[in-house]
Order: sequence, then structure tokens, then C-alpha cells
Amino acid sequence: MPRTNAAPRTSLRGLRTFCIAARYESFKAAASDLFITASAVSQQIKSLEEELGVKLFERGSRDLALTQGGTALFEALDPLIDELDAVVANFKKAGQRKSVRISVLPFFASEFFVPRLRELTAMHPESDIRVGTSDEASEKLPADADLAVRLFRKPPAGTKADLLFPLRMAPAGSKDFKKTIKVKGNKIVSDFPLIVHETRPKAWREWARSSGIEPAQDAKITRLDSMIAVVRAAEQGIGAALVPVPISEQWFRQGTIVRLFDEELVADVSYFLVSREDRADDPAVATLRRWILERFATTD
Repeated sequence: MPRTNAAPRTSLRGLRTFCIAARYESFKAAASDLFITASAVSQQIKSLEEELGVKLFERGSRDLALTQGGTALFEALDPLIDELDAVVANFKKAGQRKSVRISVLPFFASEFFVPRLRELTAMHPESDIRVGTSDEASEKLPADADLAVRLFRKPPAGTKADLLFPLRMAPAGSKDFKKTIKVKGNKIVSDFPLIVHETRPKAWREWARSSGIEPAQDAKITRLDSMIAVVRAAEQGIGAALVPVPISEQWFRQGTIVRLFDEELVADVSYFLVSREDRADDPAVATLRRWILERFATTD
């Protein structure tokens, strides 16, 4: 309910007009800045003086000067008006920011996407990029995402999809582990424990078939549900892992892990960038899509 006994509030517009006029020491210049007439400025100042009971300006035929009371008010009020203008400007800017949500596979995010994210945010500060990670293997685009990087044999219907690169997997392990490997003919005869990602339990069997190199049938198997954990296990010398390339190239360059064999497994799925058809033409979504394609899509 309204406060019937409250004193009337001083017009914020009148206070701001006063500060602008005081800065310029001119009603005409203030009017130009505020996009109103000089007479409107004069009227607002007059109303403010009547409300405050203080004369704010000495009005000469040519010059406009602050009175002692006007100077005191201006010195107290001007920083507050500047602060208020900054708050309003930031609020408007925030309202103009475009939010884009992208869902990325965790290993792709940590090794490929996030290391390059600073470049994107520097190039497009107007965009609010929200990155989520998920191992979800659904044939549908995540409900809360505008864009997603997923592994598909065929992209789901109702989406705009671009091929990034096929899933290739290279056998990898620690340097010390590689030194222990012995091969006779087409068979690995040394102890060759396998590290398996739970989403691709048959990957080693597929690699053996395509490479012609056979690990021992009774090889010990360690199963993990995270590709990051798979690579870490290989780094620690626990066994041999099939890791995705080119996503794992940084690990190879750093010597964290090494290739155990040159032969790679080319899987039956590929990394795709997908978005909803009804969001594909949104400027912020299109900007992020172009950047991802420029940075990650290959013709290999």
C-alpha cells in the first residue's frame, strides 16, 4: 500500500539534468546531451530549486555559474549519477548478451574444447557460453542444449549436423610398459593387460581384427567408465588402452603416454556437431557453430 505520510520524492530526472547542466555550465549544452530543449532543462532546474528551497545557479545574460549550494549539491550528487549510469549501462549490456548452451563429451571437453575456450570468449565477449559435459549416448540432442558434440553412426532426425571427424583409436600406454611388449608373428606373447572403456567393450577385439595383431586371450582386463580415467590408468602403467585421436595428441606430445603400435582402429561412429533445426539460425548459435567447425572439423 502507498505511504500516505511519506515526503514526495525528488525527481531523479531533475537531479540528473542538474548534474549535466552543472558539468557543462550551460543549459543549451545540457539540452543537446539529453536530447531535450533548453527551456525544458531550465524548467526542470527551476522545479528542483523550488523543491529544495535552494538556488542552484546564478543566471547571467551569457554565463551560468553554480551557487555555493549548487556546488555542494553537485559535488555530492555527481559521483552517484555516474555510478547509476554505469549500473544501467551494465544492466543493458547483460540483457543483450546471448546465452548459448553446448553439451560436450567429457574427454572432448577437457582435452580439446576447454583449452581453446579462452580464444572463443576473447573473440566473442558478447556471448555467454555455457558448457555442460555428459557421457550420454542417446540418439537425441540433450534437452537443455543448443549445440552438442556427440558420437553418432548417423545424426538424429530433426537436427542440423556437421561431421567433425571419425573416431579413431590408437593403442597407448606408458613408456615403461611399451618396453615390456614382445610380439611373435602376429601375436603379443608378453603380459599385455587391457584397459577398456565400458561404452566400447569390444574395441580391443575390433582392433585385433583390423590390425592383425592378437593380444593374449586370457589378458587381464580393467574396465573404467571414463576416458580420462582410461588415459590416466595407461599413464600409470596399468596396461594398454585404446585412446581417441586426435583428441589425445597433447598426451602424446607431452610424453605422458606413447603409441604402442602404429595400427589404429577406425570405429563405426564419428564426432558430430548437432543443433536443433529451430535454433540453428540463431546468431549466437551460428557463431559458436562456425568457430567449432573452423577449429575442430577435419577432412581426414
